[in-house]
Amino acid sequence: FTIIHTIYQLLHNMKQLFFAFLFITTVAQAQKKQISLGDLYKKNTFKSDYVAGFNSMKDGRFYTELENGNVVKKSFATGQTMDTLIHQNNIVDPLAGLNAKPLPLYDIQFSNDEQKILVFINRAYIYRRSSKAATYVFDLKTKKTIAIDNGVPIMHASFSPDNSKVSFVKDNNLFYQNLDNGNITQVTTDGKWNNIINGNCDWVYEEEFSFTKAFEWSPNGKYLAYYRFDESKVPMYDMTMYEGLYPKNYQYKYPKVGEPNSIIQIHVVDIATNKNTTVDIGQETDIYIPRIKWTTNDNQLCVYWMNRLQNHLKILLANSISGSTTLLYEETHPCYIDINSDLTFLQDGKHFLFTSEKDGYKHIYVYNMDGKIKAQISKGKFDVESVIGINEKAKQIYYTAAVASPMDRQLYVTDFTGTRTRQISKGQGWHSVEMNADYTYYMDSYSTINDPTIFSIYNIKGEEVRKLKDNAALRSRMNEYDLGKITFIKVPNEKGDTLNGWMLQSSSFDHTKKYPVLFCNYGGPGSQEVANRFGAVNFWQQMLAEKGYIIVSIDNTGTGFRGQDFKKKTYKQLGTLEIEDQIAAAKYMGSLPYVDKNRIGHWGWSFGGFMSSLAITKGADVFSMAIAVAPVTNWRYYDNIYTERYMGPLYEKTNFNDKQRTIIADGYEATSPINYVDKIKGKFLIIHGTGDDNVHFQNSVEMVKAMVDKNIPFESAYYPNKNHSIYGGNTRYHLYQKMTDFILKNL
Repeated sequence: FTIIHTIYQLLHNMKQLFFAFLFITTVAQAQKKQISLGDLYKKNTFKSDYVAGFNSMKDGRFYTELENGNVVKKSFATGQTMDTLIHQNNIVDPLAGLNAKPLPLYDIQFSNDEQKILVFINRAYIYRRSSKAATYVFDLKTKKTIAIDNGVPIMHASFSPDNSKVSFVKDNNLFYQNLDNGNITQVTTDGKWNNIINGNCDWVYEEEFSFTKAFEWSPNGKYLAYYRFDESKVPMYDMTMYEGLYPKNYQYKYPKVGEPNSIIQIHVVDIATNKNTTVDIGQETDIYIPRIKWTTNDNQLCVYWMNRLQNHLKILLANSISGSTTLLYEETHPCYIDINSDLTFLQDGKHFLFTSEKDGYKHIYVYNMDGKIKAQISKGKFDVESVIGINEKAKQIYYTAAVASPMDRQLYVTDFTGTRTRQISKGQGWHSVEMNADYTYYMDSYSTINDPTIFSIYNIKGEEVRKLKDNAALRSRMNEYDLGKITFIKVPNEKGDTLNGWMLQSSSFDHTKKYPVLFCNYGGPGSQEVANRFGAVNFWQQMLAEKGYIIVSIDNTGTGFRGQDFKKKTYKQLGTLEIEDQIAAAKYMGSLPYVDKNRIGHWGWSFGGFMSSLAITKGADVFSMAIAVAPVTNWRYYDNIYTERYMGPLYEKTNFNDKQRTIIADGYEATSPINYVDKIKGKFLIIHGTGDDNVHFQNSVEMVKAMVDKNIPFESAYYPNKNHSIYGGNTRYHLYQKMTDFILKNL
């Protein structure tokens, strides 16, 4: 009896402790803060830390950081500060006189010998990648500061390899300034707005080939190679900028589907003689030159040549003196070939490294300089993300790849034959890596979908040397808020594929209740939203989860890091398979016992806005609400490099003077949500910036016009003069307030 009584008392006490624990937990949860829009767009409550100014120095032993406005030199091995290379008070504007203030050092670039830096001030962005800035050179030895071109805002300021000159672009012309005597040499003279561009990309190259600086110094600085764009025949696009009493008209060249592109020339200038040589890229002008790159030889320039359909790539070697070219490499594909910057010419002068999807996945190859393959370095059913470094002395290649899962990134090292490969990084999640100069250390930016980024120095064995930043302050702030739980999910489509996704549920989620669901989707070719990295789920989505929504993101057919076949299935039918997958995923979610199948919405921006427009039209039976931000609504309105790459040609023959060209691609109309507005049954909000240079406001105007013609109710919002990102001042706060209110009201 005593034993039974003792057990009873113990169980009774445990019961009391259990309920006390539940009470304390409930109170603690009740005391957790709720995220507000002010936290996100006014207070910057969830600001993430980072390593400012990290730069590996040439000897591999040291790196630089920006601390308290100063550029400091630190040891990779110990983390000890060895020197303050540049005090913020050292550099003042030489043109400002006695009242000159120190120039900030948050935007700098070292010369090759690390004895000078470029300092960029008041950088103003033009389009996505292009910008202008007042530029200064500071000499670490003499402590003198020089204003390049008298401090006029310029583009693409770059040191020559011998550190004696700074090249730059101004008014569509290419220049360089001698740092010894200040003399400026004008390389080109025919630059003219909306006509001729030298040394800088036109709009469509910048946007779709992902670069804007269009010139390169040869390895020893003997030559300067540059692009010349003749965009005189490219159609003009007009945007009204609503400023002042009379709005201004902004005009720039924008080639839409089937329209003419700039005619490209590649030139090589001999710095000693000023001789200008035109590279022979063939007689056909309706082509692309998506990259140029010098080999290790000053007399040999590499030129990427690609046909307009973007399914035929040739890599040419050009003689710097004569301009004549020979074929180094060639590749074709029935759909298209993606361009990247992974080409590296090895210092031995005998080999080059290249990445290609030609075996079905993106892998690394080594070729001889006669164009013959030497070895396939990486193999398997996974995609390499990027080549991080090549240690030629040790014959090792470092790269990141999605091997175990498309959602993760790990660092690998292999030899020049690809037979000895090992994983260096540890822990499931996302590793973003910067190697030091001699491949003895690297900085790893590591996160998971639930955990903020940790910045650490590792030795080459993958052993952590020390943490640089661990985002402890952000973790502490996150713990104060009632954040939801994020899990990865697998969703079947109707074609036998399994789609990757993530799902966010509130901390108080109850399986016995039914919840509305909001899909957050991008879904464009080669993209990836479902990834095991911090930021894949944002704090606005967390705020909506706190308010009782399940948030879901599904990477549909056509997205990246699942091989070439999965990505290129959408060729010539952009949007068809993608929205079928989103609809299938919505039906799957609607079948779950805790989901209200009558309250499933879709949100997206840009290509995601295109998807949301399809969701509320073609997916009207499953999606009851959609918000489309800056959507493409018909691919005929978008630029030709992107659209023709993924949709194929619109016309039977490229004859720009024929106004009656025969349309051969019915996929353009079949995938346009404009043609399905009569299917809309749910609530629809369409949003656009009137100054969007990328996805023009025209897209939303035409969608609205179609809905008006069919008497379809909708809501809309436009943001005057705002570009594709729709930001600046109070804009983001207003935008997200608008979208949040619409969701709360209609979902």
